[in-house]
Amino acid sequence: MSYYDIDAILTDAEKVPCEFNLDVPELGYLDNNPAHALKAGTKIGLPLWLAEMLALANTSRADDPDEGRSFVSLNLPPALSNDVVQALKADPRAVTLRDQSPHFYGLATRMLDLFEEPELGAVVRKTFVVRANDVGLHARKAGGGVGRGKEEGSNLGVGGAGEEFLRGLDEWERQLFRKAHDGTKAGKEYLDNVKKG
Repeated sequence: MSYYDIDAILTDAEKVPCEFNLDVPELGYLDNNPAHALKAGTKIGLPLWLAEMLALANTSRADDPDEGRSFVSLNLPPALSNDVVQALKADPRAVTLRDQSPHFYGLATRMLDLFEEPELGAVVRKTFVVRANDVGLHARKAGGGVGRGKEEGSNLGVGGAGEEFLRGLDEWERQLFRKAHDGTKAGKEYLDNVKKG
């Protein structure tokens, strides 16, 4: 990911649930209590970039009884909850990923970098493969007919089922759709030019 990638920046801004392991003075405002310290055991949603830094950082003072403990324990966000994972296992097409998180795959990738969850990784991979097939099919239809069958282009993106399909895609899937649609359109134009020439 690039430093200037807007999708990476927006993924890093997603809030993830955390639990503070230590009392932290002068951070009570994060829990709407500015006059007090943030107490150990406080559960709060933090942006991924901050939660990751606090989870990986640890206390390192020799006189500290909490030596070596991280400031927060990081938990999986609701977009990757057990209910969502079970629904994806049952039918990846039935889950509207955008409702879970606009950057679902980016968030899943980042969380898999932090957690050892092989089952979650397998489910996310299978979800992408199954849904990418549908994205490619819809992108081809939206590009108009290609080949001998001269099938008509769909109304995808104009309204109805096509609009509903596009609305449910996360950002990676939308980029895949755009690229597949543009490729289909360019291929059709090329074939038309070859026939004319």
